[in-house]
Amino acid sequence: MSTGPPIPPTATAIPTGTTNNDLFAAVDVGTNSFKLTVVRTDPSSGRFLTLNRLKEPVVLGLDTTTTSSATTISAVSLDRAISAIRNFQRFLHSHRLPPSHVRLVATSAVREASNKSHFTRVVKESLGLNVEIISGAEEARLIYLGVLQFFPVFTSTVLTIDIGGGSTEFTVGFKGNVLFSKSLRLGHVTLTQEFSDIVKMREHIRHELETSGLIEKINEFKLDVVIGSSGTIKAIEKAVCKGYALKVEENVGVFEEFVKREWRFTRHELRSLVESLYDEEREMDGRVKRVGFFKRRAAAFILAGTVLLDEIFDTLAIEEIEVSGYALGEGVITEMLGHVCEGFDLNANARWRSVFRLASRFNNKKRMKTSTTCLGIARELFECLRKLNELHDNGNDGEELSVSLDVRDLEYLDAASLLHNIGLYTGKKGYHKQSFHIIVNGDHLHGYTKEEIKLIALLVRYHRKKFPKSDVLEGSAKEAKQKFRVLCTIMRVSSAVQQRLPVNFQFMEFIPSLKVSNWHFLSDHAFLLVLYESEARNQSADTVQPLDGDINLSMEKELEHFRMVFKQNLSILVSSSISDGQTDG
Repeated sequence: MSTGPPIPPTATAIPTGTTNNDLFAAVDVGTNSFKLTVVRTDPSSGRFLTLNRLKEPVVLGLDTTTTSSATTISAVSLDRAISAIRNFQRFLHSHRLPPSHVRLVATSAVREASNKSHFTRVVKESLGLNVEIISGAEEARLIYLGVLQFFPVFTSTVLTIDIGGGSTEFTVGFKGNVLFSKSLRLGHVTLTQEFSDIVKMREHIRHELETSGLIEKINEFKLDVVIGSSGTIKAIEKAVCKGYALKVEENVGVFEEFVKREWRFTRHELRSLVESLYDEEREMDGRVKRVGFFKRRAAAFILAGTVLLDEIFDTLAIEEIEVSGYALGEGVITEMLGHVCEGFDLNANARWRSVFRLASRFNNKKRMKTSTTCLGIARELFECLRKLNELHDNGNDGEELSVSLDVRDLEYLDAASLLHNIGLYTGKKGYHKQSFHIIVNGDHLHGYTKEEIKLIALLVRYHRKKFPKSDVLEGSAKEAKQKFRVLCTIMRVSSAVQQRLPVNFQFMEFIPSLKVSNWHFLSDHAFLLVLYESEARNQSADTVQPLDGDINLSMEKELEHFRMVFKQNLSILVSSSISDGQTDG
């Protein structure tokens, strides 16, 4: 793993003015591994997409000494822990995360250790970082928050199951509130270490489940869905999806998360996998295959994890489980965002993920790059046009928009931008109509109302070719029709600009490095929109050098439509990279 240049052990300060305030990170100090999750956020809504995931196989419990009442983390394990967290710290420092945007939480292995205070003190003294030891109930709550960012199940009664190295967390949640939670000391690492006999392992698991009171309590609730999280359950889902138990060797390879994964499996599929893994225990070739698929450290504990989940399925009569790609790390980040993002919506990320998943299903990498470019331009147009109202409210000259745009309108625009070209998989002719039909006729977008899905689909339908008629939103309120007109105009201009950009413009996955300078007033009713390459985004608008060809001439119809809707003239300048070192004028 590349960790960047080394920094002194106590170097945690980040130079003022250079922090990435849109980045947040969580470190899960677990029993088997330490995990770093870094996300890039939209500060207006709290929506995020994962920027990086790093994992260090520390296995805290590997060298522990156990007494009847507690375990002790050994000096060797502590050294591995310090090394892992230091690697994470270097990575975070290289990405300039503000210290307040990073949170470290420790779970079962540290929680149950007799020397947990020593552990946290050594981390603080060596690295200057605070490790927060969370209870099993708090861990379960944060996992539930993470799951809510992956699936649109806010209004469902959800049982979440998270299998860790030292414990398993059970949570029943509804509308963001925990109705019940229980942490049992059953983990894939501890089970592997304590039991070589699978029969005895099963007996122990069953006894713990039956005597914990878990079954009776969960049976009090009418569950809508069961969702599993953690690396173990994700590994099981991957094995099921790739046909591991069916010996489909050719499917074991590169795994495309958003395109092929089902994110669920059944009781029967789980049992088939358990039997396959059990058979491999007696075959050397089988063990080699397991290591090749699950990787060495995961392969050592996967049998215990599947046996544990199999017993949970039987005990709680679970027939099918959904699998969340998000867990504790995303839950920790969600809670941080809830404190800093005004009006944070727990449903926003689940909605956004369903949009992103649909786009990834139909678009290859090139078309995804195109759609995210369109998204970036549309966002800049949206935010700058919103400033028209601010200027008007402050008494400055300028036309006021006919409607007031809000964060939810931006979400519709983002979704339409990301989905506008999914119909291209059938060919270019009429692809905007095909994109429309995919959106409205499939159960793809979750967490949106029928009216919201229709609005997104219509923005996609009319992003090119014919302008929409006045009755496309027949039956909707006057304000909704006015907003559609405004958003559709932004979509059309953004798509047209994107199609005319040079191929050498480079973009990031979610938030493009394409930047728009300040809107420059050319006259009382005219604006200049300046688009920069990433290398040129800090230069003055007065010194930019336009690329060959005038983008405004090729966009004459769209710019005229913009003028008609906003009563403003718009000119666009696409700059090339020139000398560095200049700043915004």
